[in-house]
Amino acid sequence: MRRSPLVVALLAALLALPLGMAGAQVSDPQLPDMGSAAGELLTPAKQAEYGAMLERELRNYGYLLDDPLIDQWLSELGRRLGAASNDPKQPFTFFMLRDREINAFATLGGYVAVNSGLVLAADREDEVAAVLSHELAHVTQQHVLRAAVRAQHDQVPILLGMLAAIIAAQASHGNSSGDATMAAITSGMGLIQQKQINYTRSNEAEADRVGIYTLARAGYDVDAMADFFVKLQQAMRTNTGNDPRLQIPDYLQTHPVTLARIGEAKDRAEQIKRSRGEITGTVTTPGGQRTEKIPAAAPNYAGNALPAQNPLLPTNLKLPPSAPPSGGTGQFEWARERLRVLSANTPMQAINEYEAMRRGNGGQLDDAQEYGLALARTAAGDTAAAQQHLQALLRNDPDDLWLQLAEADAEASAGQHDAANQRYAALLQRHPLNRAVALGFAEALNKQGSQAAGQHAQTVLRPLLATSADDPIFQQAYARANELAGDPIRAGEAYAQTAFLSGRPELALVQLQNLKKRDDLDYYARSRIDARIADITPQVLDLRSQGINDPDLGKQ
Repeated sequence: MRRSPLVVALLAALLALPLGMAGAQVSDPQLPDMGSAAGELLTPAKQAEYGAMLERELRNYGYLLDDPLIDQWLSELGRRLGAASNDPKQPFTFFMLRDREINAFATLGGYVAVNSGLVLAADREDEVAAVLSHELAHVTQQHVLRAAVRAQHDQVPILLGMLAAIIAAQASHGNSSGDATMAAITSGMGLIQQKQINYTRSNEAEADRVGIYTLARAGYDVDAMADFFVKLQQAMRTNTGNDPRLQIPDYLQTHPVTLARIGEAKDRAEQIKRSRGEITGTVTTPGGQRTEKIPAAAPNYAGNALPAQNPLLPTNLKLPPSAPPSGGTGQFEWARERLRVLSANTPMQAINEYEAMRRGNGGQLDDAQEYGLALARTAAGDTAAAQQHLQALLRNDPDDLWLQLAEADAEASAGQHDAANQRYAALLQRHPLNRAVALGFAEALNKQGSQAAGQHAQTVLRPLLATSADDPIFQQAYARANELAGDPIRAGEAYAQTAFLSGRPELALVQLQNLKKRDDLDYYARSRIDARIADITPQVLDLRSQGINDPDLGKQ
């Protein structure tokens, strides 16, 4: 839905609750305990609905960076941390934002956003894991939920006033409307932040404390939390020149880094490394310091320890653990360089960055940087140079999935369709049901544009259909494949779902209603379309009742 970005920002203020605000109430003795009124006012289903809504709105305006390989890496990292958290039953959804500003936030329903800039600033996966562990703690400790409940009392009137001011400013159509809008946002957010600032330190301290034990249980380096705090502090000094009047990155505004916070993270890391029993930790809060004792070895939340004997199973049967293995994914360097290319404004910008790296490193790039440079050259249309880089890398590591997919993409971009199809088919045989492989193959087939290619793409995608209802990349590819293959009904359903997942439910509803008018629908197709219309209509009516319409539809 093509709303004003200012309305999206307002939704983010309502739903995302930056962590300086989201982590606001844990030390207040008057706040509800776990399982009290907070959960009753916002049920888990409602929280998940709000989190999904925010993700769709961010995608609508191009803030999300949807890439199968990046999604795969980030989700795997998140699964490892979630299984090691103090609430492993809490579902989490991780998504990447295109912005290169250092930032991350958690919102309702366990939705966690990570800016590309955060990954680019990290030297190793442990540092990204440290930040995500902190964000997960804001969810599991109910900081986000409690802040949302408080917002219903304190922030909604302020935000409604902001919205009224924004609408009035936009309606004026004058040259000063932008200034008036920003004044409304600044004054409103100033009031919100003033109400929250007294709570920030205690929540950040608790998220640090809980997060570092999640980090340890997941097998990551516990020193990474303090290491990244130091890096953030250096970034703040660099950006401001020690002048607080200059702009500070968003993450540092909601996650203030102090020497005391760095020191506490270092102390906890040392205690975790040398202790096998009870750990004593000191937490600094606005009311002073308090000492807490926390077990170094937490209970087996992930449930991956099997009983010594199970009378229902053969004695010689060995089952794999149910939780992800500890430690890193082994994919961080590839993911960081892929993000560097995908988050750049243009492929040439990324190429220039790599050339600057080469000059600063004695004329050399490491393998991951060479991979990133090859991606940038493919995106720039220089597929011959890209393939030269990739083939050299593949000689050293011929089975690496990231390199193989990059080579297949370069072949497809160069018009070498037979070679690309053969490579993708071989990868799909070795990695069945792999989302990145299937979507890459389908995209290459769809670009070939023939009915046979569309039918082949249908075959590649169908095994993922049952698990991809909320996957916009899949839905877009599946829609195009069906369109090429001559199945306009399935194509129309998938295009409507793509519109919905891209934050345009009104467009999705119109597409489904038009599709329903076809006289060649069978019983099953009509039933599917009717059910989807019934799901989407209440959301569209609710938005219309608030005066929010899709402006692009009005132009038609």
